[in-house]
Amino acid sequence: MTAVLDFLRNRTIFALVLLLALFVAGVEVARPGTVTPLWTSNVLLFAAPLAIMGAGQTLVMLTGGIDLSVASVATAAAYLLATNATSGDVPALGIALALGVVVGAVNGIGVALLRVQPLIMTLGTGLMTSGVMIVYSQQMLASQPHVPAFIQTLGAGKVFGLVPVDLFLWLAVAALMLFGLHRSGFGRLLYAVGDNREACHLAGIRVWRVLFVDYLLCSVLAAVAGLVLVGGTNASDLSLADSYLLPSVACVIIGGTSIFGGRGGYAGTIVGALILTVLTSLLTLLDVTEPVKQILYGAIILLLAAAYARLTA
Repeated sequence: MTAVLDFLRNRTIFALVLLLALFVAGVEVARPGTVTPLWTSNVLLFAAPLAIMGAGQTLVMLTGGIDLSVASVATAAAYLLATNATSGDVPALGIALALGVVVGAVNGIGVALLRVQPLIMTLGTGLMTSGVMIVYSQQMLASQPHVPAFIQTLGAGKVFGLVPVDLFLWLAVAALMLFGLHRSGFGRLLYAVGDNREACHLAGIRVWRVLFVDYLLCSVLAAVAGLVLVGGTNASDLSLADSYLLPSVACVIIGGTSIFGGRGGYAGTIVGALILTVLTSLLTLLDVTEPVKQILYGAIILLLAAAYARLTA
């Protein structure tokens, strides 16, 4: 047992994969015959927007921050896309992504230049974004939101009826994240800033630039996740991504990224997103009521995070 624990401590990704396998086994035990290629395809389909949102959350948490505006940005991007689709697919897509750029820039300025605590800054921008969308929706009552066909294909389509289309987008994001964090100068700067910000200042690193780009990328990724979500639901409302806020943080923490920064990576976030998606599937199969589901969901996340922290201590 000691040898196994030592192995898992040195290769924590295996511990996460083992947890994922246990949850998948739990689904099969709860309802035999459930775990099929189609079920796996659906898990990947539903995990993609969470993992994309988690990618941005991973970036900011590596610097010791957090972004509580991601759900509002995802919802707003989806709503803007749907309500501007009559102007053309490309302009509507540009407007949706521009929102992510604007909110990310505001977060970046607040955290990097004004040195506002990230939790407070992003909570404020999230609330403002939601408020602006409420006002905007009241002005758009006469219009009929419409999700472009290519976004519907992105969010709900499958190649050969089995491979989710959004998986290709997720793979592209994952490749950029894994390469960028471990093979690029910017990725190394994120770890350095998260590990010791003062030392980075003394070394001549312009930390504010790193943080600004960091929060900008996080909001853009949240907007992309919102587009995937609205493509899957084919309907946009002002609460579309609300349920993704805490899971976007949880999948990063479960994946081993420290909330204090400087440690972690996107590989763990990928498995964390899959774990949460399979957990949701398991609770649904067990016909757990929504209030009890929330209690169990939160308790299991806490236990997983605590166990992983103990394993990596």
